[in-house]
Amino acid sequence: MKAIDDVVEYFSRLPGIGKKTAIRLAYFLLSHDEKLAQGLANSLQHLHECISTCPICGSYSEGEYCNFCDNTSRDKSIICVVERQQELLNFSELLEYRGLFHVLGGVISPLDGIGPEQLSIPALIKRVQTGEVKEVIIATNPTVEGDTTALYLQKILKEFPITITRLASGIPVGGDLEYADKLTLARSLRGRITF
Repeated sequence: MKAIDDVVEYFSRLPGIGKKTAIRLAYFLLSHDEKLAQGLANSLQHLHECISTCPICGSYSEGEYCNFCDNTSRDKSIICVVERQQELLNFSELLEYRGLFHVLGGVISPLDGIGPEQLSIPALIKRVQTGEVKEVIIATNPTVEGDTTALYLQKILKEFPITITRLASGIPVGGDLEYADKLTLARSLRGRITF
C-alpha cells in the first residue's frame, strides 16, 4: 500500500529508526485515533515555522534570541562551545554550569567536505572580541573530528586574552556527548584543563 510505504520511507530517514521500527510506527498511527496522526503532522509542520536559530550562539529559539542568550542571570564571561544543539541541552541541565553556549553546527571533517568555513566559528570569534568573555570551554566530542576542531579553535583563539579549556577525561574516547549521562558531564566540566 503506497500510503503506508510513503510513511515508512519518511520514518526510516530519521536517525535511529530502521525499517522495522518505521513500519511499527506507521501501523501504530494508522490503528489509533486520527487526531494523534493529525496532531503529529501539525506539530511537524509548525516546527520549522516556529523555531529559528539564535543569531548570537546558534542555538534553537522560539523568539529573537534563545533562552540562554536572553537570560541575564547567566555568566556571560564563559562560553561552552558544542558541536550540535543536542549537546547543549545536556549541559544546560547541569547546575555546575551557568555560562553561555555556542553551537558550531558540526565539526571539521575533510572527508565529509566540512571545513572551518562551514561552521559558526566567525560568530564565536566575534563574541570573544567583545572583551566580555574570559573563558572558552571547548566541548567537542572526543573523536578525531572533535579533536581536530578543538585544536583549530585553540589555534585561532590563543591570540585573545582568554583561558581556553577542554573537557576533562570521563567522556569515553569515540563517545558521543549526546548520550553521556549527567554525572559524567558534570565531572568533565569540573575537571576541565587549560588547552
